[in-house]
Amino acid sequence: MEKTRTSPTGDRPFGFTLIELLAVLAILGLTIALATPVLYRVLPGLEVRSGARSVAAALREARGFAITANVESVLTIDLDARSFRLNDGPWVALSPRVGISLVTATREAIDSGTGGVRFYPDGTSTGGRVTLSLDKWRHHVLVDWITGRVAIGE
Repeated sequence: MEKTRTSPTGDRPFGFTLIELLAVLAILGLTIALATPVLYRVLPGLEVRSGARSVAAALREARGFAITANVESVLTIDLDARSFRLNDGPWVALSPRVGISLVTATREAIDSGTGGVRFYPDGTSTGGRVTLSLDKWRHHVLVDWITGRVAIGE
């Protein structure tokens, strides 16, 4: 006589029935359908936060470069193209949907749409604020002119 493998209770074989699998898939589909609108409301905030983190990281890199190489270093920001670059490096583009503004020292303004934040070998800087915004979301990247410290605020 051939034996079949059964569950510990002995009443049915291991595995799932087709009805159980369909019920799980229906629950997953319903969960995804309900979660999608929530993601669309949160997505703009994530774009702005991601852009702010990218700008802050580039500013910190500029400061670190100025200190370690013992030279002045500048992060240039092009407001019209929504992009930035460190010294003469490649331009890094932000999301085209994100608005950007810059407050910096007058001598660091190249033209009405381009400016920069300069860091010196002792770690100080010209200071400034980069604001990224989209809809109701807004993040400020602040550079302290005395310490050169870079911080992100909402």
